[in-house]
Amino acid sequence: MLKGLVVIGLTRRPIILLALLVFIGSGIAAFFKLNIEAYPNPAPVILEITAQAPGQSAEEMERYYTIPIEVGLSTTPGVDIIRSTSFYGLSFVRVTFNYGIDYYFAVQQAALNLQQNVSLPNNVSPQIQASSLVGEVFRYQVVGPPHFGLTNLRTIQDWVLQRRFLTVPGVVQVNTWGGTTKEYEVEGDLNKLDAYNITIPQVISAIGNANVNVGGRTINVGQQSMNVRGVGLIDSGGTTDLTQGYKVKDIESISLAQANGVPVQVKDVAKVYVGNVPRLGKAGRDKEDDVVGSDPGDEPNAAYE
Repeated sequence: MLKGLVVIGLTRRPIILLALLVFIGSGIAAFFKLNIEAYPNPAPVILEITAQAPGQSAEEMERYYTIPIEVGLSTTPGVDIIRSTSFYGLSFVRVTFNYGIDYYFAVQQAALNLQQNVSLPNNVSPQIQASSLVGEVFRYQVVGPPHFGLTNLRTIQDWVLQRRFLTVPGVVQVNTWGGTTKEYEVEGDLNKLDAYNITIPQVISAIGNANVNVGGRTINVGQQSMNVRGVGLIDSGGTTDLTQGYKVKDIESISLAQANGVPVQVKDVAKVYVGNVPRLGKAGRDKEDDVVGSDPGDEPNAAYE
């Protein structure tokens, strides 16, 4: 039999060459159509929907957030399984679609159903994240000079690295772990607020209204004109050097009201300082128990050339 195949191959060369060309053409066509990744993704499209409501118990999250999201997503075309978990202040719903469902179609239909069929209390808007069993590209740790601080490392991650990674084709999400997120805190003195007859909502509103730039009209001088603008953005001092972004003078100087013709400023009724968002966890690596890291994830079920 083997001898017969060799004889056919040598005597009918045009047929063999034609079969070889068909085989090469089929391989090229499959190369452009198949899902090509470093590690082929064996899972179907999986979407993770989260909703946050601080202060709500797990039971309340289940009743008022998780169940409405499940019911609203149940009519999505191609849905196979819906699983959920309710935590304190967090609702987590994972939606698994049937094999063969297009990723973009699944995201579009899920977002449409959430918009039309789901109405959550307190105007909470659920967020959709893509999930992939092998979609994590790599993990990295953000390091800096000695005494640089976790807050500065987290600032670089959130405002520089994350934005640049999201511009890379195929990267759809960057998950940051660890570090402290900087925030400017205004701690009001209730006795001083009462003395000046100022309320907490007044302080919040004044700070929000003060952190804006406003545009005016133009002043014409002969053939020239000058634009009039009011620059009111709060300056932390970290525009050129983020390690210097700890100034609170602009916040302290915001005017809240006036008493006998004298302006009452934030520093008169409150203490302003730089703090950080309450931490819910921390990340570690090797012998370091508190680091800043991240894991960019690629696009699930997407083909790359």
